[in-house]
Amino acid sequence: MCLGVPARIVAIADAGRMLAIAEILGEMREIDLSCIADPGEALSERIGHWVLVHLGFALSRIEEADARVTLDLLREVDEAEGGRGHLKASLLA
Repeated sequence: MCLGVPARIVAIADAGRMLAIAEILGEMREIDLSCIADPGEALSERIGHWVLVHLGFALSRIEEADARVTLDLLREVDEAEGGRGHLKASLLA
């Protein structure tokens, strides 16, 4: 199953390479913004915004409320699986 995970952009790592730092399930990860950036857009304007991330690429922009609903569902799935963090580990691998 392929799954996009909600992430909040917290910093720009390398604007020239369109790389940002995002918080994903409490972990900081470098992600690529090239799929969602508008031509000429200052990437710093994306800080604080939410995106769906798959394989290190931000694939779409999402609203914070939608991100929180998805994160809550992911936490519920993890708890149903015994709360051992396997879901988080597999999503961030």
